[in-house]
Amino acid sequence: MTAEPTRLDPTPVPGTAPAGAADLDATDARHPRAAVRVAAPTERSNPTSADLDLMSTGDVLRVINEADSRVPVAVAAVHDEVGTAVELAVAALRDGRRVHYFGAGTSGRLGVLDAAELSPTFNTPDHWFRAHLAGGPEAMWRAVEDAEDDASAGHAEAQASVRAGDLVVGLAASGRTPYVLGALRAARTLGASTVLLCANPGALAADEVDVFIGIDTGPEVVTGSTRMKAATAQKLVLNAFSTAVMVRLGRVYSNLMIDMVATNAKLRGRMISILIEATGRTEEVAEQALTEADGDLKAALVSLVSGAGVEDARAALARSAHRVRDALALLAS
Repeated sequence: MTAEPTRLDPTPVPGTAPAGAADLDATDARHPRAAVRVAAPTERSNPTSADLDLMSTGDVLRVINEADSRVPVAVAAVHDEVGTAVELAVAALRDGRRVHYFGAGTSGRLGVLDAAELSPTFNTPDHWFRAHLAGGPEAMWRAVEDAEDDASAGHAEAQASVRAGDLVVGLAASGRTPYVLGALRAARTLGASTVLLCANPGALAADEVDVFIGIDTGPEVVTGSTRMKAATAQKLVLNAFSTAVMVRLGRVYSNLMIDMVATNAKLRGRMISILIEATGRTEEVAEQALTEADGDLKAALVSLVSGAGVEDARAALARSAHRVRDALALLAS
């Protein structure tokens, strides 16, 4: 029996590829189980966790915690690149376009999580952020490992969903996941802006995207387990990225989430707390304002701060792209 080939990333195995994507780094269709040795920092051995299996529980936890403590520092080093990605996302959304996350495995699941949390937090339209996970919805709960090797699937998914002017963010701890690179390459040909977020500062694909965010998280405590530091770094960046986008789009007033929708008692109580915090009024006044505004937190806020009626507050918000500070300035002029 012929042994399956092994290759050292990033050298591609010659094979077939979809039209327009002949250079995609994909597993050869003739060898669907071909092995790849990934040359990324996350695959190296971490000397601080050698003999991890011989340590006490306390020492295992200490080693993990000490490794995790280095992640925020690594994330801080890429703030400029993240900021550039934020501005691209803001421009795309203001122009009626979308932000797409493409990822596989843990990275892809983090993209799904970030996109899913934006609507309940900021009342974003469902179409603003779209998450694409290699292997489809099933891959959220069960590993579909071979899916990440399918560059043609990423290419096809991008072709079907990405439009000119969109922003496409590729999520790949190694920086070389074929599904992600397939999507990014297709997105560029379609006229979308592209970002690659990874834990490999030396990823060769850095030159193929508009913004490269390579976080230097180093070797994992458990060698190659990118659900650890690499994933933590990606989660921190995604949190900061999407939150900053929402701030720039006026969905935050001061540090308060003013676009939320009260779908349960807890959230209605949070709305009242936000009005109290923002205006200094009593709970009774805040609740009355929210009732008069039919649960519209922004209208209630603008009304209370400006002293204008609810309808005037709504009109000012409509004239100011629903940005609270701009609406208040209109009413004050």
